Amino acid sequence: METFNEYIAFLGPMGALLFVGFIGVVMALMVLPRLLHREKDPLDRLRKSQAEQAGETDAEVKLSRHGQRNKKLERFAHLLEPQDAEQLSETRKMLIRAGYRDRDAVRTLQAAQLILGIGLLIVGVFYVVVLGSEMSLTKVIMAVMIPGGVGYYGPKYWVQKRVAARQDAIMSGFPDALDLLLVCVEAGQSLDQSIIRVSEEIAASYPDLAEELSMVAHEMKAGKDKPSVLKEFADRCDVADISSFVTVLIQSAAFGTSIAEALRVYAAEMRDKRVMRAEEKANVLPTKLTVGTMMFCVPPLLIILIGPSLFGISQSLGGGGGGF
Repeated sequence: METFNEYIAFLGPMGALLFVGFIGVVMALMVLPRLLHREKDPLDRLRKSQAEQAGETDAEVKLSRHGQRNKKLERFAHLLEPQDAEQLSETRKMLIRAGYRDRDAVRTLQAAQLILGIGLLIVGVFYVVVLGSEMSLTKVIMAVMIPGGVGYYGPKYWVQKRVAARQDAIMSGFPDALDLLLVCVEAGQSLDQSIIRVSEEIAASYPDLAEELSMVAHEMKAGKDKPSVLKEFADRCDVADISSFVTVLIQSAAFGTSIAEALRVYAAEMRDKRVMRAEEKANVLPTKLTVGTMMFCVPPLLIILIGPSLFGISQSLGGGGGGF
């Protein structure tokens, strides 16, 4: 490390900045050939021929169920989509759990990471050039790399927080939805009709859960296998209560037991769990308030109680010193 610092010092006062710039140029040159060389998709020719046979140009291709792909993002698809199929699947699943089901959701996330990472990296370099002329090498690297890292990982962190918030919203609204579902089933409606009715009723209060239930109802109406639809519903939500609910419905259908009876028992259990969660939050609250009390209440109280005594002692000591 000392030898490296000597080489940097040999380059002059701007040696650290020149070194970081050299690394950036090398990385850009390594990526440039991949940007310029894009492999052609074998299906592009098939899509083009089908569009020509239908008498449509590329701009007139009909929208698909998930909307038309963004042409600007499609040009850089080989860079904006993970090459590993497993990683691509996990990223798409995370975005679906966050509520982003667009076909270009993965590409948009990767583009946001790339743009923010490079943008904040440039901001860090600008900060070093303008204000960091006397900074050490370690501080220069931190000033450049930390903003770039924050810009690159920030969008993914935000999506993860969105997933957690959406799961909490689904969990809080699920007991009410289950009670409505039980009422609909006991009134004589089928499970498909009950799910549609529940999704319409809770759309104003719990839009995320209503969206998921509406998707389940439409997939069942389209003729998709009911167990697979319910399993996909549990996988999209990734909530333990919904996974248990799906297991109850599948087992009830497999063994021929009454769905209404299973829903009644499970709805009562969900109500009890909601009360237990509320009690748990109430029991944790005093512990959380202790920190705030110690920080904001105790210091002013000590100043009020001990302040006058300290002031009197300082005055008496000052007066005694003046007497001598």
